Amino acid sequence: MCDYSLQTIASRPAKVGDKLVTTRFWDRITRGFSALTEPTVAVCLLPGTELAFETEVEYDHFYGDFRNRKIGASVARFRHLDQGRPNVHHDALEFPNGKLLLLTELSEGQHATVLQLPADASNMSNPAKKQANVAVR
Repeated sequence: MCDYSLQTIASRPAKVGDKLVTTRFWDRITRGFSALTEPTVAVCLLPGTELAFETEVEYDHFYGDFRNRKIGASVARFRHLDQGRPNVHHDALEFPNGKLLLLTELSEGQHATVLQLPADASNMSNPAKKQANVAVR
């Protein structure tokens, strides 16, 4: 899924091996991912998708006061936050060090590769359902 603010632009689902770049789309303030070969098309990730960045991930502070802060990791898992709140940004990355970062905060121009798609996307989008399934096993 792409965040609500990118739903009106051309998009496609991510594929394993996709080479992505963090992008600010032409008529939006929101950032997301596009493929290197398709800079105007948003690449939508499913919760649980794993990414590897070429370098340590950098982000811009929400107010723009601080540029290129580093998150301390170069791999991440995509997830959705605050699903019960409409019209807020939901797309985020979770890092091995426990930090969460909204995609819209990512510094532009960072390159990442899609390592793995979720095995069962229906479980990844609903953590309560995922935990319920784990308890049954």
